[in-house]
Amino acid sequence: MTEKSLMGFDYGQKRIGVAIGQQLTSTTQSIDTIAVRQNKPDWEHVSRLINEWQPDLLLIGLPMNMDGTEHEISKAARRFANQLNGRYQLPVELVDERLSSIAAEEIIIEARRSGEIKKGKAKRSIDQVAAELIIQTWLAEQQ
Repeated sequence: MTEKSLMGFDYGQKRIGVAIGQQLTSTTQSIDTIAVRQNKPDWEHVSRLINEWQPDLLLIGLPMNMDGTEHEISKAARRFANQLNGRYQLPVELVDERLSSIAAEEIIIEARRSGEIKKGKAKRSIDQVAAELIIQTWLAEQQ
């Protein structure tokens, strides 16, 4: 296994959750949320994160329906993936993100329930946790 640094994106029409991961240690960490306005990500924010974290591979969640067909947002997620590749010349892979947002919401709810985070004070948004889950899905597929 290599020491690839991975940056995961949970693409949404209003926000993009971002997480970082390490292939060697199979660890992930939520790092930020990027605003999307008029179907355009805040590219300056994306650039800052990529420059700061220097990922080797970008992983973009591909929204899928439960029957395996593409979700209505899939086309926009694919476009975002292509733009990332074109702007930063980094390899990009799409990851099936079925249920990642639902699982992320459950993780946040449980963290609030256990007192790990207080309501309204979450350091990690659902979008960021979903980005972590996208990286974890990719890591599991590599094994």
